[in-house]
Amino acid sequence: MRSTKQLSITLPHEMAELVRCKVESGAYASESEVLRDGLRALQMHDRALEAWLVNEVVPSIKAVRENPGQLKTGEQVRASLARAHKKLQKTG
Repeated sequence: MRSTKQLSITLPHEMAELVRCKVESGAYASESEVLRDGLRALQMHDRALEAWLVNEVVPSIKAVRENPGQLKTGEQVRASLARAHKKLQKTG
């Protein structure tokens, strides 16, 4: 049994041209290689996004629910950033 599956896809002209240029440059041996590499990059992006959500966002939401008083208003954040910016300008 084959470990691959043949697909027929339609790309916008700009993307099709990009695929063609990648092959012509010698960076890839075939259009299929270009698309496989692109899909691998998409998988890596999806995994990184999932990890960020699980490791950063969910714990932050839990922390806020446990202690809502730790939240800052937009004005407080802007003021803090302005102070940090002034400090950097003085040391720069």
